[in-house]
Amino acid sequence: VQLQASGGGSVQAGGSLRLSCAASGRSFSTYDMGWFRQAPGKERELVAAVWWGTGRKSYADPVKGRFTISRDSTKDTVYLQMNTLKPEDTAVYYCAARVNGAFDVWGRGTLVTVSS
Repeated sequence: VQLQASGGGSVQAGGSLRLSCAASGRSFSTYDMGWFRQAPGKERELVAAVWWGTGRKSYADPVKGRFTISRDSTKDTVYLQMNTLKPEDTAVYYCAARVNGAFDVWGRGTLVTVSS
């Protein structure tokens, strides 16, 4: 399975963006999916995840109440709706699938830049 993230861009603080992660090669509808981000000089962090078995969604504390992860299995696409963006949300965002017990299939990142 290959993943391709898109939807990044430059916005002002308070704005919104929606990231998309499309799969190709095979369906990922039965995998846990996550969005990660990596800011310059910082480690990559899990931002949001949706767990296939339960449909449960989880979020990192800094984005709770602002970001929403969702999936459309008919389109094999996972989304990350990001509202009320802050400059500290600036990062390269990656989507990933948990295929073999870990998030081990990664897409190319998409850059999100939030200006103050």
